Amino acid sequence: MTSRPFFKVALAGLVLLVAVGVVWWRGAARSDGAGPPTPGLTGPSLPTAAPASSAPVAAASASQAPREQIPMPGCWDGLAALDRSATLESLHAAVSAAIQARDTALVAYLQERLTELVGEDPDRALQLVTWAMKAAPPEPAIYLEALKASPAVRHPRVSEKLLSVAEDKSLAAPDRASALDALETQHRFTPDTRNRLRAIALDDSADAAAWMATRTLGRVMKEDYQRTGTYAPYWKDLLDIGTTSEDMAVRLLALEMPSYSDPLLDSGSIDTLAKVMRTDKERDVREMAAFRLAVTEDPQKALAAFRAAFDGEHDLCVRWAFLRFAVRAAGADALPLVEEFARKDPRLRQDYLDFKALYATGTTDFARIWLGKKEHHDCVVEEGAPH
Repeated sequence: MTSRPFFKVALAGLVLLVAVGVVWWRGAARSDGAGPPTPGLTGPSLPTAAPASSAPVAAASASQAPREQIPMPGCWDGLAALDRSATLESLHAAVSAAIQARDTALVAYLQERLTELVGEDPDRALQLVTWAMKAAPPEPAIYLEALKASPAVRHPRVSEKLLSVAEDKSLAAPDRASALDALETQHRFTPDTRNRLRAIALDDSADAAAWMATRTLGRVMKEDYQRTGTYAPYWKDLLDIGTTSEDMAVRLLALEMPSYSDPLLDSGSIDTLAKVMRTDKERDVREMAAFRLAVTEDPQKALAAFRAAFDGEHDLCVRWAFLRFAVRAAGADALPLVEEFARKDPRLRQDYLDFKALYATGTTDFARIWLGKKEHHDCVVEEGAPH
């Protein structure tokens, strides 16, 4: 019985000697003729970097067997020195150098350092905006993303500057959109700010900036709703955009944005959404209006809106949207209306039978009902569309 521990110790020692021998052999093989470094292990010299030392590289023999290359983390000449004495100006120069070298990893790191350096200082934040407006792509997005992540972005001087940039029609649409994107982390918007954002969203010439203004309104609505329970003023603006914009993508987004905070839709909005379901020329927008009606404080009024829109709708996928969102709005109380829809359009009969059977089991939660519902229609749901 005493020989087993001794055997274990001896075996462990033998394994250790073999491991040491393997490491020594690999090191000797690399020192004899390591060949060129693995691509991507070194990066561009930064503005504060010391000159890098060069080492002769021996040509690899054609007869040599392939050797294991151990991955190493990326490194950049002068990065430690830059970190120790970083200023906005030195990071600005470093970003330009990294972009020229197409080093996306280094650019991402420098963007984070800019955010740290800006902190809560509005003057530093405004300097980033100035650089963004003078630079060529992709620099503007880098500076504004760095600003977006800093607390200083919520300083009144900074948010006003970003909004002014977004309103400047002389700037390229992507630059205006980047400024709007940086505004998305605000905790709330004043009535004046909302009006100015709505004006951008409804500007047919704003292109990407119009879409981004709509998203910014929706995302700050979510933030304000989570903090204070306030959503109605934002939703009023979004509903206006969703019913009057000439851009289908903007209308669709405006109606979609409440989905991310799920406020209970007030009864007064139902009439407006009912009109969208009956009159909008785009199938996706009509479906989104139906989706919006699915969470309301007045389910019976929502059912009446679905009934009024059904006969004039000839697209099967939109009719299917009316049916399923009626069920989501009112649960089992919607079954008589669903049966009516199935009589008018036999293509929906199996959906009625499915929902009837599911509610007969006693389940009332729509999420569970939906898990048990089979799909019978080839209605492709694109990203961002209701499902």
